Amino acid sequence: MAPSNKKDSRTPIETHTLRPPNVVDRQVGFHQLLVAARKKHFIDGLSIALGEIDPNLIKEQLSKLAVPVDVQRILAKAGLRDEYVFPISAVLEAKPSLVGYYRLLLGASQKAFYRTETGMGIFKSMEELGTFNSKQQEYLQGFCKVMVKPLAELISRIPEMNDRDLRELPLLTFGSQLQGSHNTRIGEVAMKDVFLTVADIVDKYIIERGAKRLVVRNSTGRLVTITRSSDPDVSIVESIGQQVHHKVAIEVKGGLDFANIHNRAGEAEKSHLKAKSKQYKDFWTIISKKRMPMEKLHAESQTTTEWFDLGDLLARKGPDWEDFREKLTGAVGIPLSDSPKSK
Repeated sequence: MAPSNKKDSRTPIETHTLRPPNVVDRQVGFHQLLVAARKKHFIDGLSIALGEIDPNLIKEQLSKLAVPVDVQRILAKAGLRDEYVFPISAVLEAKPSLVGYYRLLLGASQKAFYRTETGMGIFKSMEELGTFNSKQQEYLQGFCKVMVKPLAELISRIPEMNDRDLRELPLLTFGSQLQGSHNTRIGEVAMKDVFLTVADIVDKYIIERGAKRLVVRNSTGRLVTITRSSDPDVSIVESIGQQVHHKVAIEVKGGLDFANIHNRAGEAEKSHLKAKSKQYKDFWTIISKKRMPMEKLHAESQTTTEWFDLGDLLARKGPDWEDFREKLTGAVGIPLSDSPKSK
């Protein structure tokens, strides 16, 4: 049969009709929060905490939890240590935010885990703010004991659990948690994470610690107060006798929309101008700098004296993280060598 010369009347699908959703800004924001959460609520942070605790104390506290023998065998066969599944007080005292690790491993949302009926609400500030008080201390052993049963059931029902499962299961719940967050919520989380980062840098010199206020005695014996509020988001004030010196005003802009980064820089400028009227000397802005021409940011906030990349600070690595450590310790008046290095 001779081939037909008739042209195919069908038209190809035009590429302009294919429109993937524009969610890159949101995903970049999620990545920033994920990087920060690794040090607070995931196995990375747990490993760091365990590395700083006496192994004998870990064994002693685990022995008091009465973890079922069959569950211990499953973990041993998989090469997983019991302390990577079951909470002990030594770990939570060293790093209170790891309450979130066990919640996420269990697969419970914050709303379900901390609702009134569970009685777990007392531990919420440990997860979110990384703080620890005497009332929480009273209930901490009880928390560790009651978490054994549901976590043991989890292991027994996933008998082939391995290291990868242990790392990835919490991500499923964390992802849902982020999906339920709006831009404002993302900004609030970023601000809390930055404040926790500041607290870690000055940790050795803190003499009073609260959810939103740190009092530091610096190398000269003077008191420096670091406060999280608004206008500015974080303030650093030094007391010299009866005088108060307003040293640094810090603005944290953690929104997700890259297209609106100019607006966020403009918002930082407004806050810095208010701080300037209160006699602050330095004005720092923490924002997503990547791929952003600095001259454009400078144009939006001419008062800002230092710019730091939010991603670097949350990840605790990179040039802006190192620069932030150096300038923060200098502003507070403590040795740089006493602040945490990149991990």
